[in-house]
Amino acid sequence: MTTETVTTTQVYRVWIKATPERIWAAITDPDWNGRYAYQAQSFFDLKPGGSFHAAASKDMKEYAAAQGFDLPDTIIDGEVIECDPPRRLVQTWRMLMDPTTAAEPFTRLTYEIEETKTQPGVCRLTLTHELPGAPATATMVASTEDGAAGGGWAWILSDLKTLLETGSPFAG
Repeated sequence: MTTETVTTTQVYRVWIKATPERIWAAITDPDWNGRYAYQAQSFFDLKPGGSFHAAASKDMKEYAAAQGFDLPDTIIDGEVIECDPPRRLVQTWRMLMDPTTAAEPFTRLTYEIEETKTQPGVCRLTLTHELPGAPATATMVASTEDGAAGGGWAWILSDLKTLLETGSPFAG
């Protein structure tokens, strides 16, 4: 028997050789955010109270079908709480791909983009995911799975960094 402990607040940090504006676009623009990690385009109405949702891609739906389950068209939803481009985005976030995570409450996701003082042209991206009352979601986003389905936030941010620095994602 194994026991996995997942905290209710998870913090991920990555340093990216890119401007705050490019990192912001990679997070909020569906033409960018559909190019890395799961290639699921995310759509934001970038104002407090604005909507957020991520759409299942054709490849995701085909993969799910091959595994014997269907994905909804909207796989993640939420609402924008704060929007300060290109520095800070706070939103609610709920994963709808799985009945267990879909039944959990909305969680809170914060992106903070800061230029470093010692490394010109390098920014620090910090993602904080607050997950009280959402143990299944906390486990899923903390995943370090290394298979065809990818992993959690660490894997997604690594692919974002790779795309911005090389022009190509490693996922695929």
